[in-house]
Amino acid sequence: MHSSSAWKAGNADTESRLSYAGWKIVLAGFFGVMVSFAAVVPYTFGLFLKPLATAFGWHREAISAGFSIAALTVAAASPGLGFLLDRFGPRRIILPCIVVFSIAYASLALLTPHLIHFYLAFFVIGLVGNGTAYLGYSRAISTWFDRRRGLALSVMLAGGGCGAMLLPILAQAAITQYGWRNAYVLLGVLALVLGFPLTAWFVREQPIALQSAHVSVEVGTSVREALSSRIFWVIAATVCLYAISVNGAIAHLSALLTDRGVSTQGASYSIAIIGATGLVGRILTGVFLDRFFGPRVSQIMLLMTVLGIVLLSVAHTLTAGLLAASLIGFSMGSEGDITPYLLSRYFGLKRLSTLYAFTWTAYAVGGATGPLVVGRIFDSLGSYRAGTIQLLALPALVPCLLMFLLPRYATHLTPPETVTLEAIPAASTADVSS
Repeated sequence: MHSSSAWKAGNADTESRLSYAGWKIVLAGFFGVMVSFAAVVPYTFGLFLKPLATAFGWHREAISAGFSIAALTVAAASPGLGFLLDRFGPRRIILPCIVVFSIAYASLALLTPHLIHFYLAFFVIGLVGNGTAYLGYSRAISTWFDRRRGLALSVMLAGGGCGAMLLPILAQAAITQYGWRNAYVLLGVLALVLGFPLTAWFVREQPIALQSAHVSVEVGTSVREALSSRIFWVIAATVCLYAISVNGAIAHLSALLTDRGVSTQGASYSIAIIGATGLVGRILTGVFLDRFFGPRVSQIMLLMTVLGIVLLSVAHTLTAGLLAASLIGFSMGSEGDITPYLLSRYFGLKRLSTLYAFTWTAYAVGGATGPLVVGRIFDSLGSYRAGTIQLLALPALVPCLLMFLLPRYATHLTPPETVTLEAIPAASTADVSS
């Protein structure tokens, strides 16, 4: 029987090759996520506000409630989807989710003046939304990668960043040229024709016969054991607190800058740069996770969020706004990589989707809280005061300390070469007998 380190060295070399079968799953995940709920709904929803208000006379608050329904439904449905992904495998769940999502989104082209159709469509979209996005693909990718797992997850997640940049442009062009009804059809069809075939052809878990303990779907902690673990709640609290800070900042970024004299075009540039730096952040975070101890990588990214928010609190020029947005965007790109990576390293892959789903619920709670808190503060004070915006950095600063509570990874679930506290480059792959 060959040694574990020898196996790891050979496996790392294999995972680095473009011909490795796992990269096909990553590619499918990239395009699937690019046209998933995570990219389509958040980044195109606002484009339909005025057309719907003009067509039906709906108030913007009533239209915005559709987004809230979808977000809350995603939060409630994610644990159930995670259980199904662990029970039946990603491919069997992702494919029907894509079909339902595409049909429900395209059905918005048939809207009538009755708001109930609009709300029901977004309720259905929320039910299956996470099955089309990061939650759906993370488990399959993790079974194919061990030493390059961080990079593989980051490439898949980068699909969301590409979608965030491309889909609003495509949707706005469709609305302008062909009307909002055809734009809904276009986005629904795009999600189906781009996401479904690639997932059907390529997305599958690595055959059990080829899996090691490090990538085995049969190895891992039960949900009950994980939920009783301090480690899980540190990760979940980090996700929730981070979401409060970053969503609170992003939701009010444009209004804050324009209130301080930055032009509306300049404020839009600040928002756009978040997507670009987020892509870079995701890729680099994946590389760092494969080389350094994950909690330390997380702390660095959280500190960048803190620095970005503090800078935003005193920003009165476009340059300061762009720099603040860049720091926040870079760190935003990292969180989606770090959470599934840490869960897989501490708890294995057996119940990865279920545990990841619970952290999505935590993120949704924080994401809904942050913008409301900042909005309430603004309504009370009548302005975005520097001191109050700086308080928004605190929820992201607390997890920096919580991360010190995380121990080394479980030895049977992670490569022995993983770097820990000092984040020194990985050690040698010399043979060590298993």
